[in-house]
Amino acid sequence: MKKIQVLGTGCPKCNMLFESVKAAAEDVGGGYEIEKIMKINDIMAFGVMVTPALVIDGDVKAVGKVPTVDEIKAMLV
Repeated sequence: MKKIQVLGTGCPKCNMLFESVKAAAEDVGGGYEIEKIMKINDIMAFGVMVTPALVIDGDVKAVGKVPTVDEIKAMLV
């Protein structure tokens, strides 16, 4: 099961990324654990200084932007 983490403090872009991740995971199918990380110290532990950020299986894939659903699907496959 892949673990997807959305790093963000709850800003509109962070929420948009979370919704895009859910849509991409549903389109691709399979087992995904989706987690929202909102605490600053937890976000900084990934070495991320700008949100939103997308982490898949511990690898930071996007920082400071909201990838499209298709871009996220490509990262999941």
